[in-house]
Amino acid sequence: MDQKEELNKAIDIPTAERKYLEESNPKFNKLIITFLPFLLLLFSIIGLRLTRNSKLIFIENNNIQNANIHDHSLLGHLPYGEISKEKLVVIEPNISVHIDMKESLLKMRQDAKNEGVFLVFLSGYRSINLQEEIFYSLKSIRNQVATERARVSAPPGYSEHSTGFAIDIGDFNKPKTDFEVEFENTDAFRWLKNNAAKYHFKLSFNKNNKNVDYEPWHWRYEGSIEALKVFEASNRKMTNSIN
Repeated sequence: MDQKEELNKAIDIPTAERKYLEESNPKFNKLIITFLPFLLLLFSIIGLRLTRNSKLIFIENNNIQNANIHDHSLLGHLPYGEISKEKLVVIEPNISVHIDMKESLLKMRQDAKNEGVFLVFLSGYRSINLQEEIFYSLKSIRNQVATERARVSAPPGYSEHSTGFAIDIGDFNKPKTDFEVEFENTDAFRWLKNNAAKYHFKLSFNKNNKNVDYEPWHWRYEGSIEALKVFEASNRKMTNSIN
């Protein structure tokens, strides 16, 4: 017995078990060769679609971010053009509104009156020039910087009142609450909160607004195509902030 055999007997060395595969099935190989190009094409198409969808999602998110960054707002207010005088109608002395909202506004007041609630219209359309006077004169009188004043009054060119679709409302029986947060405790506000949407009116500046103070008296009309277009950017911005 040579030294190698003696060593193998003395030490039990583990070795891997060798197995030989049987010859592959030639029919199976033929099938693989036949369908392989189709499988590769399918995987390529799926990969391209996944890549395309990922790019679309990225572009969409990027557009939303850019829209939020470039929304042209100023001190928390969005820009609004001034309505043409031809579209204004006087509903009572010193109160003019967009002709589209006249019927709904007057019906809302009458229906509230029928239920014992008396709505008072405080302010409707305001020109950009008048808004400029309000913004800068009150800012000076109250010794406020622009950011402070903008919380309670829009800069000229950025007020919903210039569109003719905004209306400030008070309670006839509670004149001391006019243009005050305390208006939310009146019968008029409670009625508006429960019924204004039926007439296509919406509270513009609620308690969740981060840039503009809460104004329970300020409502806007969204019952026509033109009004929806005017406030589309505002509604989109509000939706994005909620999401």
